[in-house]
Amino acid sequence: MLINKTWTKSNAALLIIAVVLALFPFVNDSRMMLILMSQIFIFGIYAMSYDILLGYVGIVSFGHCMFFGIGAYAVGTFMKIFGPSIGMLLLAFLVGIVLAAILSYVVGILSLRLKSHFYAMLTLAVSGLVLVVAEKWRSLTNGSEGFAFPIPELLMDRQTFYFICLVALIIAYLLLRRFTVSPLGKVLQAIRENEQRTESLGYETVHYKVIASVVAGVAAACSGGLYVIMLRFVSSSVLAVDVTLNALLMTIIGGVGTLVGAVLGSAIIEFAHHWLTELAKIHPIFERWVIFFGLLYIIVVLVFPRGIVGTIALWRSNRKTKVQGKKVDSSWQNSSPK
Repeated sequence: MLINKTWTKSNAALLIIAVVLALFPFVNDSRMMLILMSQIFIFGIYAMSYDILLGYVGIVSFGHCMFFGIGAYAVGTFMKIFGPSIGMLLLAFLVGIVLAAILSYVVGILSLRLKSHFYAMLTLAVSGLVLVVAEKWRSLTNGSEGFAFPIPELLMDRQTFYFICLVALIIAYLLLRRFTVSPLGKVLQAIRENEQRTESLGYETVHYKVIASVVAGVAAACSGGLYVIMLRFVSSSVLAVDVTLNALLMTIIGGVGTLVGAVLGSAIIEFAHHWLTELAKIHPIFERWVIFFGLLYIIVVLVFPRGIVGTIALWRSNRKTKVQGKKVDSSWQNSSPK
């Protein structure tokens, strides 16, 4: 009963947030804010895809950016070669999803039998190989210089694109949430807690981890496609290690294994980056915004060791436990003989 009430309150809170975000463009029509919010939604999807690996399976990957980059290059290349039509855009997303799924499956089969940091280093090596291919295949990608491309006229309106990104975020959250609460998702969490014991129960843990890798890769590819549509430009920077580290930071700050925390972490990082960059116009010291961002990260980790959402959930759980303990003690005292 208590779980149902908590779940209902969480759904109600998320619904209110979704309504507020849907009304935001009608309250604030700033072009800069619409772009910033769209970017938060896009990186929210990307961070949730990383949270599937880190939070629900316990896998640390340093090469998650390669799936983000595949989705980005698929959209950019199709728009440049075949023209900015809605049909070609949907086909580009489909191609990016298929390529990301194939690559994540192959990388997963080859590397997910490895343990601990060996998997992380292997994914880093594979993503480095993809980066080299993107930089050397200049006839298609124009190397590190990248290329601009046209987009469908419908997406040129920032408000329309804002709503598309918001809807994409909501759909991604609902699908990934359904994935994590499914029986398959429960097995993944069991693998995270104790892989050896899960194997002893008869589960082929490698297969389950590969499925999680494919799901995460597909979600990352979708976010990469949306990101380059926003920029109307794609370069090999989408395959840089920094892109993976950003997802890692977003997930840790928001709360590992929460999905909502990944979106919150995305909002905190993007707003912090924006505000610190704006402060550089006031004083030159803020040009070194990375230093202040590092301090912010340290403070958040110290105050919220499980991430913001995870720590708040822990506080609420401890508080409910104390209240229930007091009720039990009170009822025991009242029922005891005088």
